[in-house]
Amino acid sequence: MTSPKLQNAIALLRFAWRSDAFTASEAMAATGLTRSTVIGQCDELVEKGWVLELADSRTDGKDYRKGRPARRYLFNADRAAVVGVDAGTHTVTTRVANLRGEMLAEHTASVDGDLSEGRERIEAIDRSIDDGITSAGIDAADVLCLVVGVPAPVDSRGGSPEGANGFWRRMNPDLGRHLRDRGWTTIVENDANLAAIAERTIGAGVGIECFVTLLAGERFGAGCVVDGRLLRGSRGGAGESNPLTLIEGITDADGIGAQARRWAREAREAGTIPPDSELMAVAVEDMDAETVFFAAAHGDDTAVRIVERIAERLSRICALLGGLLDVERIILAGGIATALTPLLESTTPRLTELVHLHPPELLASTLGREVVTIGAVSRAQVWVEDNLTTLVAESSPVHETVP
Repeated sequence: MTSPKLQNAIALLRFAWRSDAFTASEAMAATGLTRSTVIGQCDELVEKGWVLELADSRTDGKDYRKGRPARRYLFNADRAAVVGVDAGTHTVTTRVANLRGEMLAEHTASVDGDLSEGRERIEAIDRSIDDGITSAGIDAADVLCLVVGVPAPVDSRGGSPEGANGFWRRMNPDLGRHLRDRGWTTIVENDANLAAIAERTIGAGVGIECFVTLLAGERFGAGCVVDGRLLRGSRGGAGESNPLTLIEGITDADGIGAQARRWAREAREAGTIPPDSELMAVAVEDMDAETVFFAAAHGDDTAVRIVERIAERLSRICALLGGLLDVERIILAGGIATALTPLLESTTPRLTELVHLHPPELLASTLGREVVTIGAVSRAQVWVEDNLTTLVAESSPVHETVP
């Protein structure tokens, strides 16, 4: 059972976390604690490194003509760190952040998405995490929580099913147990779910109770928020893309990026692209989705036709998601999102025709390729805040340099 003294400390620390520099009077007004309790708890939190005591108000330039100047405090966001990892099929990105989510370092590395041995993938992820922590200039012991996003369903224990050809298990070769064995509190989560958390925290899902974040790069994956809650399903499979193949005319779960790239390369190799097309300005092996969408935005006829094909496909997918879940908004996310203006312009009217009752609004995410790592860091922050009582109780005194 938590003691009243520790409860007061946590109440004060939660206020500090959400505040800039504050005085005891401001903390009293926000928490309802007495002055002596606030000052006493601040002293203890300073001793344990969770709060910093700043220069007093008079030293800071405040105009105090009489009496003792007010003591000022600040939440020590650098007391510890959290780590978010986007362990994608071909790229692993690690973001190290302080307790306010401010990035300290980021490290990106390539990984072979076709690796058959889970050990090799684990080693690649380990290297990315270690390099990120080293770049941040912190110790591994400073990491309070590490969250990893994977392109696979994840159950409540952090495990993934086998999947077709073992893909899901290859993407998540028991990462949670491995990283916990390295000494970190670890959460493994589906990458689209983390993208939805990012959008709800600082993106296009802020203030929206019902929305879907659709990762749209190599494969579709949906993070679904309904009535303010992230849907997971009995085994973590909510939002999984394979059922999309049951929609008439959709034969695979490839994402927008993969489709645009493939159709453009097929047209190039078939010789059906006019010589003056913008799509002829790059080598076949360098053709990517961004090239297609930027060409379409400039009116390139071949690129526009590819975008129209993708819009027809995407409108059906969004109609299914919008109709089943009755969401207000569908957010297309991932590295490709910033190039999707021509696609949204073609998809929206089609979606309106397919969904007669309140079609969802289509938006492109502004969070770019970092959407999963941003969501992972946010999820790690939530874990830290949820466990503040234990973390503070177990904290030892530290000696901080006061700014």
